[in-house]
Amino acid sequence: MTISEKLSKELEQVLSRDPWYGSSVYKILDAVSFETAFERPAGAAHTIAAIVLHMLSWTEEVMDRLNGMTASVPSSGDWPEPSTPNEQKWQQYVNDLKLVNVNLLGIIQNFEEEKWTEPILDERNPELGTGVSNEELVRGLIQHHIYHSGQVAILIRIING
Repeated sequence: MTISEKLSKELEQVLSRDPWYGSSVYKILDAVSFETAFERPAGAAHTIAAIVLHMLSWTEEVMDRLNGMTASVPSSGDWPEPSTPNEQKWQQYVNDLKLVNVNLLGIIQNFEEEKWTEPILDERNPELGTGVSNEELVRGLIQHHIYHSGQVAILIRIING
């Protein structure tokens, strides 16, 4: 199995299949109403909507890096602010996250095998890059998705009891 095949399988498992640790990202998000998505419990740093936008922005940044762009903070920001609570807006955030991950899967599946070990570009250190290979970048994003979906699951329990 190629690196592209392995990474695609791992990402799909976390997003929409049956990961061994629990529910997939999309299954967790499907359980979130728009009211819950925009509620911030006492002591919580972010709402579920903000976490989804954060996941979306970093997925876009990873795609940019895989496409040869220099490492940076995501163009939409690290933690984009959600708009006014709205059911359509919430559904759009979830749909956008799903779409961007479909696009990422396409990039992964068509990525040249010999480029997986190459470091990504970083203007702060042009000779060495970030010290992170393209493969490590995608694995890091998979871990990022798992981490934040766990946060969402906890927030759902806190908000809904």
